[in-house]
Amino acid sequence: MLWVKAFHIIAMVCWFAGLFYLPRLFVYHAMSEDKASIERFKIMERKLYRGISTPSMLITIVLGIWLLSFNMAGYMAAGWMHAKLTLVAILVVYHFYCGHLLKRFANDQNTRGHVFYRWFNEAPVLALLAIVILVVVRPF
Repeated sequence: MLWVKAFHIIAMVCWFAGLFYLPRLFVYHAMSEDKASIERFKIMERKLYRGISTPSMLITIVLGIWLLSFNMAGYMAAGWMHAKLTLVAILVVYHFYCGHLLKRFANDQNTRGHVFYRWFNEAPVLALLAIVILVVVRPF
């Protein structure tokens, strides 16, 4: 079980790295005006999303389900776990919305400015804080 937990945490850290960095790339992409920079950001965003973020998300979820299976009844009776899983579900939606935004950028259809993406970039930080507190403190 400890090996599963260790790799779950490693995958989660990699997923969050992508969730933190991809919207930051969107900030810079939205600010870019020259063709070379725009094309470079398209490549960076695609590689980060497809090569790191999405595989890390999938591994995090699979290992999380595996961890739950060790004591499903116990975890499902805990309120903190319900809150954590709700936040994880929201992060999955956020992840796929990042994929939608990536496609908009790739097709030169972005309509939002860099300020929107600066604020958008803060959502996973709040989720991470809440999830860590829920898992470590288990307040309910």
